[in-house]
Amino acid sequence: MPPIPKAELHLHIEGTLEPELAFALAERNGVALPYASEDELRAAYSFTDLQDFLNLYYELMAVLRTEDDFADLTHAYLARARAQGVRHAEIFFDPQAHTARGVAIGTVIDGLSRALDAAEETYGITTRLIMCFLRDESAESALDTFESARPYLDRIAAVGLDSAEVGNPPSKFREVYARAREAGLKCVAHAGEEGPPWYVWEALDVLGVDRVDHGVRSLEDDALVARLVADQVPLTVCPLSNVRLRVVDRLEDHPLRAMLDAGLLVTVNSDDPSYFGGYAGDNFDAVRDALRLDDATLRLLARNSFRAAFLDEGTRAAYLKEVDAHGA
Repeated sequence: MPPIPKAELHLHIEGTLEPELAFALAERNGVALPYASEDELRAAYSFTDLQDFLNLYYELMAVLRTEDDFADLTHAYLARARAQGVRHAEIFFDPQAHTARGVAIGTVIDGLSRALDAAEETYGITTRLIMCFLRDESAESALDTFESARPYLDRIAAVGLDSAEVGNPPSKFREVYARAREAGLKCVAHAGEEGPPWYVWEALDVLGVDRVDHGVRSLEDDALVARLVADQVPLTVCPLSNVRLRVVDRLEDHPLRAMLDAGLLVTVNSDDPSYFGGYAGDNFDAVRDALRLDDATLRLLARNSFRAAFLDEGTRAAYLKEVDAHGA
């Protein structure tokens, strides 16, 4: 049976850089990687915390230089996503991580767009592009990035907030989110992964987000859970990522089932799949086995993913029909 149809809503395109492509792009661009082989690089994909991961994540971005590089990276992800049942993908990118290296924001967006424009015809996947701000950079840098992206906003569906969470509360980015909303963009933000539940409150009340990325620590605050349930605010949970970054020690300890039991609108996603050991379908399979989820629960997670997606209602309904027909 093919994988259940699903939407992927929490996916960093830079986090899909597999060692094979990293070495190919390094050779193409004359970049020296501090690893002797693909196997040695893959062995380096072992982390003790979020910062360890981010250090390697930013180091490897050095191979991404040209429009072709960003297009090739995106095509590689879309091919893998299709094989894992993804029918709609909302893709994060980090412009500041590239402009800081001298890569123009237009180069990044043009390369990503070239692949995404072909995604539906080539892979059967509809897509949206989400521009993220690095929260460990300044609020001024985020504002400058937003202004530099204005000529490209017709290709961008939403803004997001990622990178090192602790010490960088959502309220730091109040102004840039206000500008994004004024421009008609949707808003999402990482909150409640390593950061405390009050970061989720700030994402909701200060930034006005439509979705919360991660949000697993929301369970520590009963009033917050009640708010999220009442408003059906989607949470884009990334189980394998949570294990690799030590948010939970074992997948069997993951709060996903408790979140569902509480009535939260939870979705399952891959985050940075080349680093965390699995793409969207792999995450579905992993939680099915570790948490003993039945087919009805997996179907609920798949339905949630389309309910939470930035889709027109006709497309959403068509995808939900695909989920309901799966395995029938």
